[in-house]
Amino acid sequence: MAKVRPTRRIERAGVNALRALLEEHDHIVQEIDGGNDHGEDLYVMLTRNGRRTGHVFAVQVKSGRKYKRSKGYAVPIEDHGEDWRESRIPVIGVVYDREQSSLYWVNLSKKLRGSDISPKWIQVPQVAVLSGETIRGFAAEVESYIDHEGMRIRGATREEVFSGAARAREGLDPETAPNPLYEGLADLALKHEEKLSQAGRIARRYLPLLLLCLIMAIEWPYQVRFAEKYGSGVNPFIWAINLYFFMFYMALTILFEFRAGRLPANTGRFFALITGNFLWLPVIDSGGTEDWWGPMWVFIGGTVPNVGYTILLTHYVASAVERRKKMRQGGTGT
Repeated sequence: MAKVRPTRRIERAGVNALRALLEEHDHIVQEIDGGNDHGEDLYVMLTRNGRRTGHVFAVQVKSGRKYKRSKGYAVPIEDHGEDWRESRIPVIGVVYDREQSSLYWVNLSKKLRGSDISPKWIQVPQVAVLSGETIRGFAAEVESYIDHEGMRIRGATREEVFSGAARAREGLDPETAPNPLYEGLADLALKHEEKLSQAGRIARRYLPLLLLCLIMAIEWPYQVRFAEKYGSGVNPFIWAINLYFFMFYMALTILFEFRAGRLPANTGRFFALITGNFLWLPVIDSGGTEDWWGPMWVFIGGTVPNVGYTILLTHYVASAVERRKKMRQGGTGT
């Protein structure tokens, strides 16, 4: 029968101690199957406030007396130097001192990238303690390194993230390889991801209004020129602003009626008639061959908003009053 290696208990002690510490602080740990172990023991996904941050790293754990030195500890490189140096996710070395029940760590990838040759051992300072008191600083330092090197990995599920980490360990992964031109913007977007998502929802909700504002902004010079040309004694800026504000007010009314589940058919027709005329007539105007044509439209453009406000307010306020009466009657059971 096969025998258990006498060193297995010692090796497992370090893996178990590190895993317990990380999971105690809500970080996600996946142990690498022994058959796929090519110099790493764990994948770790960092979290913050219960959410994944996209920072993933691999860990090589060593446990036993032979890794202790007079001024700290050391992790053997063996034939992993090039792999750890070129890895698309950082490889962290951790040494477990069983006698002191203490963990010590070093960023192996960072150390190896700082040298053209692969040393036989990487020193682990005795001050680099990994414990409940230092784990937040450890996570922050690893996150900073990952962000600087463009190594962040994101996925919809744990399995996708760890799968991406495994692919990245084999070399350059097209799915996660950084584009230096946009990495800074990506980090900024991820930092404000929730706010940007909320802004996107608001933008989609009010897209018709935004498009209307864009069209009116483009046409503003035509509107002012039209009023200057045909509006005798009319302030062209006041005329255009008054007309624009009325059209926007109508669009806002229609939007909120739609959101309330009502179809404002008459208001929609009125809005289409007003915008259909005043958003294209000034643009196609060639100078006005008829003496009455231009002044008439300037007069209409100045009169319609004043009349329109009265009609809209009267109609929608009356409708709101009727709805409130029905609600009150329903609440009293009458």
